[in-house]
Amino acid sequence: MSKLGSIGHRLYQGEISFDFVGRRKLWWGISALIVIAAVLGLSVNGLKLGIEFTGGSVYTVTKPGLTISQVQTAADKVAEHSTPIVQSVGNGKITVQVSKDETKSTTEVTKELSKDLGVAADTINADQIGPSWGKEISKQALTGLVIFMILVTAYLAVAFEWRMAIAALVALIHDLLITIGVYALVGFEVTPGTVIGFLTILGYSLYDTVVVFDTVKENTRGLAKQNRRTYSEAANHGLNQTLVRSINTTVLALLPVAALLFIGGGILGAGTLNDISLALFVGLAAGAYSSICLATPLLAQLKEEQPEMKALAKRVAQRRAAEARAAAENPSSASADAAEQDDDQEGADEDAVPAGIVGQRNQPVGRGRGKGRPSGKRH
Repeated sequence: MSKLGSIGHRLYQGEISFDFVGRRKLWWGISALIVIAAVLGLSVNGLKLGIEFTGGSVYTVTKPGLTISQVQTAADKVAEHSTPIVQSVGNGKITVQVSKDETKSTTEVTKELSKDLGVAADTINADQIGPSWGKEISKQALTGLVIFMILVTAYLAVAFEWRMAIAALVALIHDLLITIGVYALVGFEVTPGTVIGFLTILGYSLYDTVVVFDTVKENTRGLAKQNRRTYSEAANHGLNQTLVRSINTTVLALLPVAALLFIGGGILGAGTLNDISLALFVGLAAGAYSSICLATPLLAQLKEEQPEMKALAKRVAQRRAAEARAAAENPSSASADAAEQDDDQEGADEDAVPAGIVGQRNQPVGRGRGKGRPSGKRH
């Protein structure tokens, strides 16, 4: 952990840096491939909608020692036109979801399950679910999603600027498409819990993006007045400053979700946990990736199209070309000038540390201090 903290400090000070913004075409290519795979999975396999959306019957069986495999075998005998979904809901209760396409009545299914499982028919609880309820839930979820997107876009446009709003919106859509595509590829059932998970990951993804954008905004304030670095370079520096924080928060959020998904749903067999935990797990991972590799590089691309940023990039290129020519003509003098400019830039960067950051500043070492002074005790 101390090493990770040291890396975070060095990233914040700019001593080391990962060029995320400069490699934006690579990240966009990776995102495009993932999104294409998700869309293909969605178009080929489709989403496996739960009974809450399609309608059908749910039978709850209570018997100590009864296993899911035993109930699944009995349910497969009952169903003729679909594959029943069997899940453990705790307290010795197991549910059997039967599609509305089945022609057998509720009474017939209850009797067959009672006979095959060796339980009394009156202990099996049967509930009918109509598809209209699922349609209403879907409509409300879609309405909530649209309202959320509009409010987020408006807030970011006012608090930051419209380019940041567009970049954040693209990242959110990216995360949703990947999460939905994973559900289609792995065949997990989509339930109201899944819808809640979809809406929850939007907040996590937006949180990481806003943290990065706030740092980028501080780093790029008054940027057009200098000629040392472009907007992309300043944005990449801000991204590196928040990199360790983004990784830490994502890992800490993924750990309990992974426990729900792999231990609760996989090992313990609590299938109801899979509904929301898979959406959260995939969404959190995709949100961290999009905040680092998609949103900020896209913002930099949009900002670089501004005339003042194009002029800034031209001035930076001219300055660096002049420094390169000077270095070629007089290497020793150019090295000394570059060292002095680095010290000046270091002091400027220290003065530009955002409010609320407390720490010891690195003072530049004076090269001429003590030069020509005799050593030993002064008289």
